[in-house]
Amino acid sequence: MPKHKILFLDIDGTILTPEDEIERSTKEAIKQVQQKGLEVFLATGRPLHELSEIGEELQIESFIGYNGAYAIHKGKEVCMEPMEARKVEFFLKVMKDKGHEAVLYTNEKNLLTTKKAPVMRKFIKQFHLKHNDLYHSAYSHDILGISLMNLDVNDVALYEETGVIHLSPINVEGFKDHAYDVIRDKVNKGFAVQQVLDFLGYHKEAAIAFGDGMNDKEMLSSVGAGFAMGNAQPQLFPYAKHKTTDVTNSGIFNGLKRLGLVE
Repeated sequence: MPKHKILFLDIDGTILTPEDEIERSTKEAIKQVQQKGLEVFLATGRPLHELSEIGEELQIESFIGYNGAYAIHKGKEVCMEPMEARKVEFFLKVMKDKGHEAVLYTNEKNLLTTKKAPVMRKFIKQFHLKHNDLYHSAYSHDILGISLMNLDVNDVALYEETGVIHLSPINVEGFKDHAYDVIRDKVNKGFAVQQVLDFLGYHKEAAIAFGDGMNDKEMLSSVGAGFAMGNAQPQLFPYAKHKTTDVTNSGIFNGLKRLGLVE
């Protein structure tokens, strides 16, 4: 029996290059492992309602979104873990006091703190966000994830003082120095990976994962073969069993080739 059964792939900086493209070698690698019968999941901080185009292009039907708060396997819900409403309101108060902006995600919409700020328009364009509306407190119980913008490095501690979340820098050019994803200590990509493995009846050693950002650290630690991309944040490397080449240099293909899964 083949050892590996399932593959989890981050999107930005792992599948998508800085030019917002998918290398031919990446498409070929995914196709080859699918032909071998491996389950393939996209595992991202992005909202699932914005992944249809990438999913269709790669013929992937299973997803982990919102940095682990929501997972579906071929249309069937595996887990959904909204944030606590009181923490959402706390974050919004800090944002208002400090002049920060954010996108708060439900499973249907991207809720914006503003539509006018240049940084928000840039974020929407970079991540192809289409289902956008302004945030209202009526949504406070439905938030699955948050992306923060316009932070100074010293502002990070203001959000982390609750002790149950940490901020992960968004590892995309133009956002690395001021934008962060809110990652919960108990609900993250690693949490969702474990939920998926339990749901499908796979052991950790049957799983492979690729990532490039610190929001991938729990995921890479939760599988048997975790690969950090060559372009990954250096702090990620201790959490990965393997290091592969850059996203612009066949990183996914080369990693899977090392495992004997592509040729």
